Amino acid sequence: MNNIRSDVRYHPSHRWESVSPVFRGYYILRSVLIWLLSIIHFFPLCTLLVVMGGFIDPRRNDKPQRWLFRNILRVAGVDFEVRYAPGFDRQRTSLFVCNHIDIWDAFIIYSAIPQFVRGLEHESHFKIPAYGWMMKRFGNVPVPPEGNLTKYKQMMKLAKESLDSGVSLIVFAEGSRTLDGRVGEFNPGVFRMAIQFGYPIVPMSIVGAYEFSRKRDWKLFPSKIVVYLHQQVMTEGLTKKDVEWLKNEVQKTVAWPVDDYYEG
Repeated sequence: MNNIRSDVRYHPSHRWESVSPVFRGYYILRSVLIWLLSIIHFFPLCTLLVVMGGFIDPRRNDKPQRWLFRNILRVAGVDFEVRYAPGFDRQRTSLFVCNHIDIWDAFIIYSAIPQFVRGLEHESHFKIPAYGWMMKRFGNVPVPPEGNLTKYKQMMKLAKESLDSGVSLIVFAEGSRTLDGRVGEFNPGVFRMAIQFGYPIVPMSIVGAYEFSRKRDWKLFPSKIVVYLHQQVMTEGLTKKDVEWLKNEVQKTVAWPVDDYYEG
């Protein structure tokens, strides 16, 4: 494991059922306002970044993009913190494996990882207006549905090219968003990829985001979000036989701050 301090705690008062009718009205109005402000903030600035990407190397636009995403979290009223394991290497190209909460995860991730990073995303996300356009232009890698061998090979090719060029990749190994805040079972694909390509994995835990925004609920609540960037797990020397072990180790590391948050 590692020794990143975890002192953020869940409180039952965070539950919608425990909120009084007066505060429910307040949170609904607050959510509407935040969504409006965030959308107004997001679309013009993202369009500008995409246009800039046509003339300037996206790596040189990384700071403006990071500022944009972090500023959207500020607009949304998020108290945000990143905690790094002592052995975390900020410069090493890696595969970041993270728990998946909500559509706001992209803003949290880009605000937290201190290097140039792109994501592996389901190809359906690239059809989302504005967001999908931006993700494609910025170099994110589409993940096809299972069974399409041609698209799978293309995904592996794009992922390898990104890593070899010094671009780290972020992966949601669960494959879907959580419905209870907890970390779900990881899929083995990214761990096969890491072993095949020989790149390390960085377990990454997002804590508190489920209390801010969640799947199937449009309301947004005041929350403190803490991101834990754990020490890299090396894959050199591992083989296909080690995929299950690697998956379990990374899953345990990602899950422990989340479990500690709810059970502590």
